[in-house]
Amino acid sequence: MNRHSAAPGSFTEPPKKSLGQNFLHDQNQLHRIVTAAQLSKTEKVLEIGPGLGPLTALLLESAGEVLAIEKDARLVEFLRERFDRLLAIGDRRFTLVLADALGFLKDEPRDWSDWKLVANLPYSVASPILVELAGGARAPKKIVATLQLEVARRLVADPDTDDYGILTLLVQLDFEPRESFKIPPGSFFPPPDVDSACVVLDRRKEPLLPENLRADFVKIVKRAFSQRRKMMLKLLKNDWPDERLKAVFAELNISPLERAEKLSLERFAALTKSLSNKCEARANTKPELD
Repeated sequence: MNRHSAAPGSFTEPPKKSLGQNFLHDQNQLHRIVTAAQLSKTEKVLEIGPGLGPLTALLLESAGEVLAIEKDARLVEFLRERFDRLLAIGDRRFTLVLADALGFLKDEPRDWSDWKLVANLPYSVASPILVELAGGARAPKKIVATLQLEVARRLVADPDTDDYGILTLLVQLDFEPRESFKIPPGSFFPPPDVDSACVVLDRRKEPLLPENLRADFVKIVKRAFSQRRKMMLKLLKNDWPDERLKAVFAELNISPLERAEKLSLERFAALTKSLSNKCEARANTKPELD
């Protein structure tokens, strides 16, 4: 078999379980992912975990520029051979980087707002990568990611469901779920022990919160879900005064008995605004002199 083939047998070395390597090779599913990304020849694509490069090849056909980040040096060598023509002539349409993607995103922050993420993400680090990439004004305009089905369900979850939680809120603050579809284990090599799905997320046209309140939102969400079966009000007392919390809950008509899983994203955003405003108002109030 040609070593440059997209088929799983073209890579003779065993996949690394420690890196969660399950290579997506089903051409029908690959084309389905590219179609969902709605690419044009003027667009830039970030691919994390290109593996053997079958998705990379389709992205290069559909987009104007592709930046692929791969952690496994063996695969980078393979990809350099597969795409040697583009790399040899210094074609700016394709850049291949040997790096840990999460470290790359943290250590080399850049503006991704004109990019789309299209990737079969390594399952072991998919959640932290999405949280790191999806937050703020520099987030990609679209995310099309193949993930473990369990993670995919959390990304698109609604309130008052078992899948609704911290990941849901941290990503949906900036992104709206558009569609998702399952990908069977047989589409991968080796077949994973878990089910998979591709999720499509579009960046919100209007942010739900100003950038300066993002840290407060994250703090509130993480605290509220730290013990998801407990009442939010009691948990939030670890960070905010009881008097202020009761006033804000009353103002927003949130029951003091409410649990975090019942509260919608919009209500969490409103809670963040109100708590931050109360805090700011209190900080700006000067004591009267006798």
